[in-house]
Amino acid sequence: MTSFEEAETEETVTCLHMTFYHPCQEDKMMFRCLNFCKREQVRADEMAKFGRDSNICHYNLMDTRVSRIQFSLQFYRKLNSSEFCFEIKNMSKKTKLIVDQTELGYLNKIDLPWKCIISFGDYRILTEIQEGDSVDYFETYLHLAEVPILQERCLPSLQPVPENGFSSSSFPSQGKSPIEIDENES
Repeated sequence: MTSFEEAETEETVTCLHMTFYHPCQEDKMMFRCLNFCKREQVRADEMAKFGRDSNICHYNLMDTRVSRIQFSLQFYRKLNSSEFCFEIKNMSKKTKLIVDQTELGYLNKIDLPWKCIISFGDYRILTEIQEGDSVDYFETYLHLAEVPILQERCLPSLQPVPENGFSSSSFPSQGKSPIEIDENES
């Protein structure tokens, strides 16, 4: 056997991409303690904690309006599945945490959607989960947003515009589905 054949199979690692935004970030520098654009490993059995207290939280937000522990993320694998997920828990007694449109009170927790916006106060954090298969750890990859993070809107699916330039949605009969007619029929 060659060393190539004996080498361990390379594992992919679940990575949580987080893009941070606050309207006063340039003036107040509340994100100055976060390591942006650098992947960081977090052991699977540890909780990733975000907040103001650097003795408890690995991800520090330098703002007196942020709770000592604002929220935590727990990495886990679903029962009878190979799928990995994150559970987000609001750890703030004073501030509600909003995950997309779901409001979490103190100690409430839910599964983190694969792509969502976490909001509290003026903070917006766009999160996206990149799937992997490592059971020992996951990674975080933090980014700083230059522009506000907006809630994605459910846009109607784009429909082709016929050559005459009029979209079928311009007409009141838009609720009707198209009818197929054989070209030999009149």
